[in-house]
Amino acid sequence: MYLEVAVALVLGLVVALIFLKNRKTVLKVQDGWWGVGTCPQGPEDDSIRPFKVETTPEEIEDLHRRLDQTRSFPSLEDSQFNYGFNSKYLEKVVSYWKKEFNWGNQLDKLNKYPHFKTKIEGIDIHYVHVKPKNLPEGTRAVPLMMVHGWPGSFYEFYGIIPLLTEPSSPDDVTFEVICPSIPGYGFSEASHKKGFDTVCAAHIFNKLMKRLGFTQYYVQGGDWGSMITTNMAQLEPNAVKGLHINFAPPAQGSLLMGLSLIFGRRFPKLFGFTEHDVKRLFPCMNNLVVDALRETGYMHIQATKPDTAGRGLNDSPVGLAAYILEKFSTWTDPEFKKLEDGGLERKFSLDDLLTNVMIYWTSGCIISSMRFYKENFGKGLNQPHAKLPVHVPTGVASFPNELLHTPKLWVTDKYRNLKSYTPIARGGHFAAMEEPQLLAEDVQNFVKIVENRKRK
Repeated sequence: MYLEVAVALVLGLVVALIFLKNRKTVLKVQDGWWGVGTCPQGPEDDSIRPFKVETTPEEIEDLHRRLDQTRSFPSLEDSQFNYGFNSKYLEKVVSYWKKEFNWGNQLDKLNKYPHFKTKIEGIDIHYVHVKPKNLPEGTRAVPLMMVHGWPGSFYEFYGIIPLLTEPSSPDDVTFEVICPSIPGYGFSEASHKKGFDTVCAAHIFNKLMKRLGFTQYYVQGGDWGSMITTNMAQLEPNAVKGLHINFAPPAQGSLLMGLSLIFGRRFPKLFGFTEHDVKRLFPCMNNLVVDALRETGYMHIQATKPDTAGRGLNDSPVGLAAYILEKFSTWTDPEFKKLEDGGLERKFSLDDLLTNVMIYWTSGCIISSMRFYKENFGKGLNQPHAKLPVHVPTGVASFPNELLHTPKLWVTDKYRNLKSYTPIARGGHFAAMEEPQLLAEDVQNFVKIVENRKRK
């Protein structure tokens, strides 16, 4: 009899654990008010207003004056980008910025897509909304929100938008793309109150999609965008039809993750590790700890005292460019640190790089963008959304030079309904800007899986 009772208890415990693991808990959040002062009485203005990116001649004169008055400082001999942005190459960038960069042409490029603003929870939200021009009769475009990260902007998606809204193959999905600026970035108003984190941004972006008339939609993101879109799926699993990310930091450590770190180098097949997984993960101390410490000094500053460093960057366009573009070098390929020019023009044009910098400069958003780190990390790493699994269909594009490499085994610990995990042939952190074709193909294939459509 005692044996039967013991067996029943064990079976009951196993069933309970399975139930708890698979229980689809929805992330909860309350409406906020992030505007100035207290929330006014009455309904919020939900109008949608056209917006155009514009700059006054006085702003450009001020920029050029500051560029002319910058104080140079020589880099150490043979230092390349190992100490940060190389001064000699920075002089070239500044010279190009002053003499050859045509901001007027870039404004035309920025404004070739429709921009809008709408007020949500007290702050103006900016977004680009691109609808397909030649949608076949009888078909509908699939709504897709794409969310950027730091130090990027909505402009990162300008190369991928036409690939998604005007696909070359009739078998491909045609998308209607919405690219918002995270509040405090670009032309979205920053929160006037403390506490605005990725969950708050996700709540606002879900509201934005509903305001645009979408009941179901796909979301895609990298960097902070991957966290915000993950939170969107956790908040509204019935509205978010599918989640695609190209940055998937490991969730909180599990027993299986720990075992894979201990035994994965010796028994990679036991954990489904590929050669690339082994190369990126081992030796653990060097690849996961030492390398991280080398590249995350900015994160510590921004997660503790963003306003101090940010004030200097907000005053100096050259300092701002060095701070932002150094990340476009190192985060695209860590080997670029060994080059005098940081390899920047191997993957990007100076026009595109400086356009992203100009979005930060003309909007004056560098401080508020840096605060986003403090608002998120300042609450600790044990927030409810960090512990909550995602049950929405998920696709992951794994780019080889991404900052943090997450093998498939680790991804499934967080994303329980993983539909695709694609090792991409090349590319780094700024995937949409660096490799728009590869990212577009993976988004296409993922959505086709969810929609049960024929894939390439």
